[in-house]
Amino acid sequence: MLTMSNRMPNRLDSISRRDFLKTSSLGTLAGVLTSEWVLLEPEPTELRPSITDTVNCAVIGYGLWGREISATLLRLEEANLVAVCDTYPVMLRRAERSLSEISTYTDYREILDHAEIPAVFIATPSHLHSQIVLDALQAGKHVYCEAPLASSIDDARRIAATARAHEGQIFQGGLLYRTEPQYRSVYGFIRSGALGKAIMARAQWHVRESWRRSSPDSARTRALNWRLDPEISPGLMGEVGIQQYDTAMWIFGGLPTAVSGFGGVYYWKDRDVADTAQTVMDFSTGERMIYDATIVSSFDAMYDTFYGSDSTIILRDGKAWMFKEVDAPMQGWEVYARKDKFYKETGIALLANATKLDALGQDATDDDPNAETPLFHALKAFMDNYFFGPYEPVMNYQKSFDATVVALKANEAVIANSRIEFQPEWFEI
Repeated sequence: MLTMSNRMPNRLDSISRRDFLKTSSLGTLAGVLTSEWVLLEPEPTELRPSITDTVNCAVIGYGLWGREISATLLRLEEANLVAVCDTYPVMLRRAERSLSEISTYTDYREILDHAEIPAVFIATPSHLHSQIVLDALQAGKHVYCEAPLASSIDDARRIAATARAHEGQIFQGGLLYRTEPQYRSVYGFIRSGALGKAIMARAQWHVRESWRRSSPDSARTRALNWRLDPEISPGLMGEVGIQQYDTAMWIFGGLPTAVSGFGGVYYWKDRDVADTAQTVMDFSTGERMIYDATIVSSFDAMYDTFYGSDSTIILRDGKAWMFKEVDAPMQGWEVYARKDKFYKETGIALLANATKLDALGQDATDDDPNAETPLFHALKAFMDNYFFGPYEPVMNYQKSFDATVVALKANEAVIANSRIEFQPEWFEI
């Protein structure tokens, strides 16, 4: 067992209340004032932090996504990353090279023993989440757990039930888009009736990437390639589809009633886990979502599209546009909105920063150099909750569990090339 590689840093970098409020995400702070957020009663013995404090944080699991979380925490002024845990010493040496004043561990329980680390971010493979989350909550930690909650519904239910029992602590699932400002803005448009009658959604995730990892050590190679092991992998639907399923559940305001799945190994012949998959999901609110994901082709990347009787709204690359039907009612604000041409269509930009982009002379498809990632906003929501809460996170244990059930059942449908009807008891905790 590896103990601390160096003394636990004791650095509480101060920020002023004015600076904190200035840099806080509008999307997450606005959520405090809506019915999506419910103030929780903190434990009587818990000392709430001063706004001038920073939060000592630890990341458990320093793989690709753990490194992304770590890098993002470093950019949050109120976060103080002091510890990293990984079972592979090479990853810990990498952390020590990349992160200053960091303590490293191979046993996550050593981190949980430190009272001065109140917040942990769990980024291990999905099938390893359960025991770590349970132990962290029992240790009194505030927990951010990557999505899906687990690779089995039983494990995910245990996580959700334990989080419910520790309601004085923050538990946030790694669903990224409910706190992303552009998605929150579009959610407001859609809920105000901009689509007219919502009829369906179409979404995709296309990335050219094999998912296979290599290592000189055979045991390490097996551990790295957990996504290719059908016994523990949640597949494309669990690893990536969960994010877009959750977006559709949020926008439509209901759970799905059934899912039909199709897929297979069409290109990467070294595995038994589908490299390409499609699902058709029926929602209790009457809409249908068509979704496909592949790691064979990168064409057209990722987007979410919502179709209605008055307009269609597409979200992609941190931007959004509304395409209106010719007989749709005109709304006054449209006169002043930015218009962008897309082949034979004209999209009305639903961009909070459209005026700024115009001033910079940027094309509609250009990346905004000032835009933050969805992960940044999700972690910012967690930090806002720590300082201003605790209140019920938008991505709470129930929503995280619901999305996990949907994604894992969708993966089952893909494997069996079948239709699965969701049972209400599956979503009970």
